[in-house]
Amino acid sequence: MTSGILLVDDNAVQADTRKTILTRAGNNVTVSGSARSALLSLQCGEFLASIGLIITDHLMPAMNGPEFVKHLRAQALTLPVLVISGLPEAESEYGGLNVIFRVKPFAPDQLIPLVRSLLDRPLSRTA
Repeated sequence: MTSGILLVDDNAVQADTRKTILTRAGNNVTVSGSARSALLSLQCGEFLASIGLIITDHLMPAMNGPEFVKHLRAQALTLPVLVISGLPEAESEYGGLNVIFRVKPFAPDQLIPLVRSLLDRPLSRTA
């Protein structure tokens, strides 16, 4: 199992909070403050090999969640993606992108088991 998580969120407070929760649950978490920087990081094969899950926010400047996931999928990256958003209606923007969508607030006692189940799934890294 690859336990590395890439957390993409432009809100530093929310990113730090989620990172703390997930780290305490035994995960190695890397935070990226933008979708563009996350995509650059994923171009490094060694970094990509360490990631088993991407968690992203929906609303971000420059590139929002759906655009980010479309870029991931265009690169044939099949890593599981968890989108966490305060906008329930945003889920429709992820049609066909193979993501798990959850609405904020998303409590730690819900986040940790979901993350574990996503990391435990036997998925290929590329299509």
